[in-house]
Amino acid sequence: MSRSAVFTAAEYSRRIRDVKKRMERAGFDLIICQDPANMGWLTGYDGWSFYVPQCVLVHVDEERPIWFGRAQDEKSALLTTGLPQGNVVPFSEYLVQNPEGHPFDELAELVRARGWGKARIGVEMDAHYYTARCHAHLVQGLPEASFSNNGDLVNWARLIKSEPELALMREAGAICSHAMERAISKMSPGVPQNEVIAELYHAQIMGVGGLGGDYAAICPLMPVGEGTATPHLTWTEDPLPQSGLAILEIAGARRRYHAALTRTVHFGRPPQTYVDIAKAIVDGVDAGLEKARSGNTAEEVEAAWQAVLRSRGLKKESRVGYPIGLAYPPDWGERTVSLRPGDRTELQPGMCFHMMAGVWLGDFGLAISESFVVTDKGGEKLCTSPRKLIAVE
Repeated sequence: MSRSAVFTAAEYSRRIRDVKKRMERAGFDLIICQDPANMGWLTGYDGWSFYVPQCVLVHVDEERPIWFGRAQDEKSALLTTGLPQGNVVPFSEYLVQNPEGHPFDELAELVRARGWGKARIGVEMDAHYYTARCHAHLVQGLPEASFSNNGDLVNWARLIKSEPELALMREAGAICSHAMERAISKMSPGVPQNEVIAELYHAQIMGVGGLGGDYAAICPLMPVGEGTATPHLTWTEDPLPQSGLAILEIAGARRRYHAALTRTVHFGRPPQTYVDIAKAIVDGVDAGLEKARSGNTAEEVEAAWQAVLRSRGLKKESRVGYPIGLAYPPDWGERTVSLRPGDRTELQPGMCFHMMAGVWLGDFGLAISESFVVTDKGGEKLCTSPRKLIAVE
């Protein structure tokens, strides 16, 4: 018996049709997708198997995609995708971490057997799990094919969320808000950092309101003290300080769809400098959300945020946001649009972003972010956590 499908067959068919149109415009006969989020979006495949070579193939002349992966994971594909047996192709188990042979040797055989040996093939050069060895074996096994980077074609197809996807994004936002509340309630001076994270993980997976949570594509990030001057530190077992800052960046995940959130806590009464910076960040997010309406561009959202920072004598060099949605480790970003100068992508209803609003200075930082959906009226927040510098007395 298969697991309950996340989306209807009609939803998956719509996605495949869209991708094929994009392939035809880009001049591809076949694309090979190794990004696990793209594999899931195209077929529903869901399994912790992305540490070995695997992929989904889409050919312009084939009605349904093909899953290709480890023999041990064949049943996972049958349980989660609804693909017919003939479209689920396992590779030989002895090829797992084989010093000479490689799973993509058999993938090349599959492509040739389907009559696609001379195809124009698009591969995901920037996918985290598409290794140099994967590419080398594929090219060697298909000498008559032409290969090129597909430009994250499927990632771009995922940019505008359907209504069923938006429902999951909002549920992820509810889980994220609940998990953030539980974590902050645990944060007091002297409490070991890992105990806060344990509370957070429990809340993330238990979910809220009968909605169960999933593992997030990024583990909780919690820089403390001087560590707040950089954004990507995780926790330790050290106690939280009697005075100073701590930042939490987390996500709620629902059926692999993510809503992310960052909040900053100060232990004791915060200095006025911190209060002022936090106010600038909050006001900057408000300006960005107001600008995040259909018809505007990605760079206009960033410009609205930067204008507020500049008016307060602050600046942020890095981009302020990126698209989010369906994701697997190591990242919940979609690798397409960036909220930064020069990105003139026109915003459309249903696009979802994490506005990673923060300021990192020499020896401290503050971040108060928001995940949102683009609408005709501006950015609709996915989370409900109060947006402010949180003082823990």
